[in-house]
Amino acid sequence: MPANEPVAPERETMAYDVVIVGAGPSGLSAAIRLKQLARDAGTDVSVAVLEKGSEVGAHILSGAVIDPVGLAELFPDWEAKGAPLETAVTSDRFLLLGRRLALEIPMWLMPKYVHNDGNRIASLGNLCRWLAGQAEALGVEIYPGMAASELVHDAEGRVTGVVAGVFGIDRNGEKGPDYQPGVALHGKYVMIGEGARGALAQQIIHRFGLADGRQPQKYGIGLKELWQVPASVFRPGFVQHTLGWPLDDKTGGGSFMYHFGDNYVAFGFIVHLDYENPWLSPFDEFQRVKHHPSISRHLRGGKRVAYGARAVIEGGLQAVPKLHFPGGVLLGDSAGFLNFPRIKGSHNAIKSGMLAAEAAYAALQAGRAGDDLIAYEQAYQASRIRRELHTVRNVKPLWSKYGTIFGNTLGLIEMFTTRFGGFSLFGTIKLGKTDAVATGLGADHRPIAYPKPDGVLSFDKLSSVFLSNTHHHENQPAHLKLKDPSVPISVNLPKYGEPARLYCPAGVYEVLYDDKGENPRFQINFQNCVHCKTCDIKDPSRNIVWTTPQGGDGPNYPNM
Repeated sequence: MPANEPVAPERETMAYDVVIVGAGPSGLSAAIRLKQLARDAGTDVSVAVLEKGSEVGAHILSGAVIDPVGLAELFPDWEAKGAPLETAVTSDRFLLLGRRLALEIPMWLMPKYVHNDGNRIASLGNLCRWLAGQAEALGVEIYPGMAASELVHDAEGRVTGVVAGVFGIDRNGEKGPDYQPGVALHGKYVMIGEGARGALAQQIIHRFGLADGRQPQKYGIGLKELWQVPASVFRPGFVQHTLGWPLDDKTGGGSFMYHFGDNYVAFGFIVHLDYENPWLSPFDEFQRVKHHPSISRHLRGGKRVAYGARAVIEGGLQAVPKLHFPGGVLLGDSAGFLNFPRIKGSHNAIKSGMLAAEAAYAALQAGRAGDDLIAYEQAYQASRIRRELHTVRNVKPLWSKYGTIFGNTLGLIEMFTTRFGGFSLFGTIKLGKTDAVATGLGADHRPIAYPKPDGVLSFDKLSSVFLSNTHHHENQPAHLKLKDPSVPISVNLPKYGEPARLYCPAGVYEVLYDDKGENPRFQINFQNCVHCKTCDIKDPSRNIVWTTPQGGDGPNYPNM
């Protein structure tokens, strides 16, 4: 071996028929469906699921109003089995907010498609915990706290597995006293279900050109708090969505509110990341909207018990990449299957896992391994997932192009007309530039003066991060990488005001000055990171890369 060639670390190797990265709804459903097929045929398939969170559900954050159609396909008897979808939607409300007033949009004016009749309000994290129990009962091996940090390839470039469980690399990148080289888990097929903007999914998409010929993916940032409120204001099954204030007409987004469970109110806010004003802070807009009378009346007297944030896939049909690559497939939000106007994706994630499992099981039974599961792509093309995405394909670009009022009016008309065979007067509109490129110059926009949080309805970032139970071992390299460390101060600060300090919902990024208010420097507090991936998406210089930290690190969400 040449002296300058690195020596590969000695790792234990574990072999499976299928290795799945991510214990979210798509990954767990794929594992369950594989085992169901094997059980029904009297055969066996070995399946491993890797989860970077400390436990299944620790990193799962969603609204969540869940359409149970996907779960019903996986488990027709899901209610008898005790799936935690106990609160049925009883009331559906849609508001357009002004600074103090609100205009209620009658639900009969809304396409039936976006109504929530028959849907359930729940914690998606708890649903994933339940799915994990079902998977383990079928013989699936689930490994929480095992972050999949790199791909394994064969000599022909096919993905043959992942490396997981690397621990003990110190902050200088050296092996510490507790170093563990991790395990190489090899699979005949590898399924990637990391959720929105997953690190391995991004590598695979770029390596195999899966997004070639597609539109750039679009994202929002979703922020959520869980409140426990007095019985006097609790309305089980109540659903409310809003548009408008505090965002201006050119900035997309809105709030959601769901009453469920043990006097819980899930309240959240989504800001589309194609906003222009670099002085905008999604976190502070979220705190501000809670003071609107249409929202505050539901929270007064309550206690905030949890907080979190994550990226939301918004690109829809135009941005769905090629779903298969040599040796594996993309699942769920890693493939972009969220239905944007419904703000729902778990039902599609479950279905995508089932379709991938069926394609992989057929291939395994035919003695195949490591090839392209073209059958999965074909099944998607014929599935209700694609029909859903096709029906709403223009809602996001119409909103982005024409603003909240006019764009959403066109979107409503679009959803009424596309119900009939998917025909649209607009054809299929392109999504346009990336969210990073959409960021405007600081000089072209007015800075925003946000009110100080009152500690009753609105709060600061650090107290919020505390409620996310976020923890990272400090003696490890920062998982937030700068391609060029000089860019934040030399480029982003003078051009954009360094928006990372504002778009990050966890106080990870700061610009610090000396005692004279001079000599700025950029500081990364990676210990605060809640794994939302916004920095990887929105940095106008595309200089920040989100990578996977040590397994078990990050938030530990309860009931989110």
